[in-house]
Amino acid sequence: MSDNRKGSLFGFSHAWDGLKAVFRTEANFRVHLIAALGVISAGFVFRLTVLKWIVVFFAIGLVLVAEMLNTAIEKMIDYLKPDIHPEAKAIKDLAAGAVLVSALTAVAAGLFVFLPELFKLFK
Repeated sequence: MSDNRKGSLFGFSHAWDGLKAVFRTEANFRVHLIAALGVISAGFVFRLTVLKWIVVFFAIGLVLVAEMLNTAIEKMIDYLKPDIHPEAKAIKDLAAGAVLVSALTAVAAGLFVFLPELFKLFK
């Protein structure tokens, strides 16, 4: 596999291509991005502390990375084993489960960050 792109940004161009591809082809990734934008907007409304912003951005990053890795694993399995196979299904299910765990972790982090802010608002 050769690539005519040269220079120090070589790896970044491939990374950018990957981001564009996952955005273009994966509806779940776009849903996660929309949710992230909503959470970031809420963060501005509630004027989160720096520590809470760190929690929010790490949670968002965790979910987006998990979604991208899930997509990469699914595409690799489809390439290597296009036929339906129980082991291929198990691999895909494990990758999807990782996304679910990351999303649930992000929800828990969001509750820790935003519930106290909501309680302050309604006091």
